[in-house]
Amino acid sequence: MIAIVDYGMGNLRSVQKAFEKIGATARVAPFPRDIANARGIVLPGVGAFGQAMDNLRAIGWVEPLRDACARGVPFIGICLGMQLLFESSEEMGQHKGLGILRGEVKRFTGSLKVPQMGWNQIHIRANPWTTLRSAQDVSPLLRDVADGSYAFFVHSYYCVPRDASVILATTDYGIEFASVVGSGHVFGAQFHPEKSQRVGLKMLENFASIVEHGA
Repeated sequence: MIAIVDYGMGNLRSVQKAFEKIGATARVAPFPRDIANARGIVLPGVGAFGQAMDNLRAIGWVEPLRDACARGVPFIGICLGMQLLFESSEEMGQHKGLGILRGEVKRFTGSLKVPQMGWNQIHIRANPWTTLRSAQDVSPLLRDVADGSYAFFVHSYYCVPRDASVILATTDYGIEFASVVGSGHVFGAQFHPEKSQRVGLKMLENFASIVEHGA
């Protein structure tokens, strides 16, 4: 079972329906005890970073989520959920995140419209230890996702990982930023897979495969 974390900051049903569409069982988890036996965890999110962390702390989610990641439970953060994986955000002040991945969240600057809202391309990176580009050289989360595929974004802030090796794909919006990240069994997507049609469903299918088979 894949658990979708409910902390009051996201359209959980749309994520659940996307998993149903690919034939995976996903259930909304209102309480930390609901992930005790989960084989995979999804942290969605829409809204402000600080409020999201306040909600996670109030319900008691922070330590159970960190513990699940430490135990190797496959985990994916979506949009704000990806940002929460990092150590801090500058959104409306300075706020501490879950700290599962090292890095910070910064606001877009420059002349482009903020938030970025709409379709944009993801540019897949090869594994940092190889210069080859084949199906085996990319993360299992992005297997059979074409380089340059379009995904649906809605965000004003972007993640800046301290370790560039966790960046699985990038997107250009005034700057090149990390749009997909991954370290071990922990992943993040800055865009909304559940709104990204075939490409997003393929990513969720890949995540479900990681949950079921480990790769």
